[in-house]
Amino acid sequence: MIYTVECSYADPGSEIEWNDFYSLDKLPALISVAGFHTSQRFKALDRGYPVYLAIHTIDGPTVLTGEEYRQKGGGNFSRWQRHITDWHRNLYGGIDRAPAVGRDELLALCPSGPDPLIKMGVCPSAIHAVALERVPERQWLAKLDRGNARFAEPRSDDIRLYAPMTEQLTSARSVMAAR
Repeated sequence: MIYTVECSYADPGSEIEWNDFYSLDKLPALISVAGFHTSQRFKALDRGYPVYLAIHTIDGPTVLTGEEYRQKGGGNFSRWQRHITDWHRNLYGGIDRAPAVGRDELLALCPSGPDPLIKMGVCPSAIHAVALERVPERQWLAKLDRGNARFAEPRSDDIRLYAPMTEQLTSARSVMAAR
């Protein structure tokens, strides 16, 4: 399942420090939780939706209610909490693993359907909300090559583009299971 966390951050004076904490401390702590397989963090390229997006591949909803998650990842950012705005969490089914988005790629999400992404020259995957906020109920996601994506054509306002802030982290358990 795909677990997404979206938010914006309202204190420019501490935003760099918060981003360092999230990318360097929080993501590695999350990926060490049993049931987490991948984690990657992104920043929005456009305004109108939350600035930050984290996408994780997890076993299912029980991972998020477990003690290990509460201890290592869930909510362990009280120092930053008062500056976090527009916070949303969703759990999606439909694909087994979040795509790893490289430095020369972008992640695109579109809740209105696959056609706007197909027009950009990519083949999107459908995901559907199964737990937490469940909004949007359905999304399509795709990786775009920054150099080859069709940006010259008018882009649907419904497409959210994100640049990776980190590489995708993979749990040691997932790496060993793949061997």
